[in-house]
Amino acid sequence: MDYFYFAVRRLLQALLVMFVISLIGFSIQDNLGDPLRELVGQSVSEAQRQELRDRMGLNDPFLVQYGRFLAKAVQGDLGQSYFFKKPALEVIAAKFPATLELVIGATLIIITFAVPLGVFCAIRPKSWFSKFVMGFSIVGISVPVFLTAIFSIYLFSVELGWMPSFGRGETRNILGWQSGFFTVDGLVHLILPSISLASIMMPLFIRLIRSEMMEILQMDYIRFAWAKGLYSKRVWFLHAFKNTLLPVITVGGVQVGTMLAYTILTESVFQWPGMGFLFLEAVNRVDTPLIIAYIIVVGLIFVVTNTVVDLVYTWVNPTVKLVGQKS
Repeated sequence: MDYFYFAVRRLLQALLVMFVISLIGFSIQDNLGDPLRELVGQSVSEAQRQELRDRMGLNDPFLVQYGRFLAKAVQGDLGQSYFFKKPALEVIAAKFPATLELVIGATLIIITFAVPLGVFCAIRPKSWFSKFVMGFSIVGISVPVFLTAIFSIYLFSVELGWMPSFGRGETRNILGWQSGFFTVDGLVHLILPSISLASIMMPLFIRLIRSEMMEILQMDYIRFAWAKGLYSKRVWFLHAFKNTLLPVITVGGVQVGTMLAYTILTESVFQWPGMGFLFLEAVNRVDTPLIIAYIIVVGLIFVVTNTVVDLVYTWVNPTVKLVGQKS
């Protein structure tokens, strides 16, 4: 029953956060510029512009506009893109697979390298390799993702000519997913953007895995396992590493939303046709409905991810004290 109340409270908090995100996203539209600049030419008179603004509801009071927007938003209608002449959600949904592909590629790189490096640094903290990895991780956290992207293009595309410098490459549709994962050319185009996107998160996970596992290795049950004479690998990977995974998975779930935010920079540098690149184009075109829709969609991904992580973490870890639970 306590978990049920916690879940309901968490869902209500998620709805409140989404309301605030939608309010903030909608309120900035007046600071983005005049959308009529892209819809009509310079030859249109001011009277015709005002007539068009009245027809589009742009001259209505803010609360009237927001109320109209909110009523449509709860039905899944986030407006019509001025440039594409299509529903904003439909335009974003068409670009979402490319962004998802980039996030999955970066996630695979992070798991492949961060887990073994973090475990090794926890097991052998005083080795020269561990010190090198930890020092390099500080550099990785400090360097912005767009600088990593530019440097990788210069090195691997311009100087060495090994990798393409822009675009998504050839894609293939399998089971309704149009992806570059299913072609060699698509995979080659995916390598540099995925590495660049992973570069900002991988140092964080290396340090997190190292610190969590080092803390667990100092616990009494690990010392008892050593006293029983268990093999080193059994103690490290069965007892210590298994209990390290829960907080790492929790943080990892939250960071998925963060990576979606970083795709704006990565997609911009590599001209990757995803949601982030679409957002920058929408800003340049003052495509207000598309900008607001993007903010709400990304905010929804953040909120859903955080909510699911909190619920799952509380469910699988009975030692967590629920908020409001009596002692």
